[in-house]
Amino acid sequence: MRAAVMGSPIGHSLSPFLHRAAYQAMGLDGWSYEAFECDEARLPEMLGGLRPVRGEAGANEDAWAGLSLTMPLKRAVLPLLDTVSEPAVEVGGANTVVFLEGAAHGDNTDVYGIEWALAEAGVPVPASATVLGGGATAASALAALRNLGLFSATLLVRDPARAGETAEVAERLGVALSVRTFDKLDALVEVDLVVSTLPAGAADAFAHRLARVPALFDVVYSPWPTRAAAAVEAAGGTVVGGFAMLLHQAVRQVELMTGRADVPVAAMRAAGEAELLRRATRTG
Repeated sequence: MRAAVMGSPIGHSLSPFLHRAAYQAMGLDGWSYEAFECDEARLPEMLGGLRPVRGEAGANEDAWAGLSLTMPLKRAVLPLLDTVSEPAVEVGGANTVVFLEGAAHGDNTDVYGIEWALAEAGVPVPASATVLGGGATAASALAALRNLGLFSATLLVRDPARAGETAEVAERLGVALSVRTFDKLDALVEVDLVVSTLPAGAADAFAHRLARVPALFDVVYSPWPTRAAAAVEAAGGTVVGGFAMLLHQAVRQVELMTGRADVPVAAMRAAGEAELLRRATRTG
């Protein structure tokens, strides 16, 4: 069976290392996992060109089992799918495509990854939270917080006019969302949990102001730790990094694509950490 990750840029993706480690540990010798550079414009052609897919007439053991999707494809893929799971509909994005019976089914495992990352780090269920950034990952963070029982949150963005899709997600989730700009950050980090969905380096300027938060979930995984994460940890707070989210969303993807529950989390974690260490050593 074949699987792959698609996105742009894709060269930095850890997904091949995680999924291949799972296949090896599970004895799936005939499975492969590739990485394809793909932007929104090319997505329809590339998705339509994946043939044969599992369950399609004439499909064999070399058929496509599924895809992992990263930015900017999570929202763009929705109208191209045959069915979409409720979590993916709620957050307005699918990071997973599973081929079954010749059809493409969209799902979202980012929410699962965030929930597991927080639980693994021992972060208590928050009574209040602020999310930095307004993109697809922020939408998944709101869904995870809702699933944990938090039905209100604050979203900090540079331009509220660009947070419309995430605000729509909050409405679908039943989460009361307050959208503010970063100049209000000082007053809005007096919360139990801050979730930063900003890209690497974007939260550096706020590090000293974030240091006092009890818990920070920073979705960046390389370079690590970020300045914000280091500041929170130095002040005695709890820090959750993006690698934990990436790992657990990939675990769920492997479950969905293979149909098996015996996914080797430890082997996947070791493979991902080894690759991150290799990259850090190479650039250090």
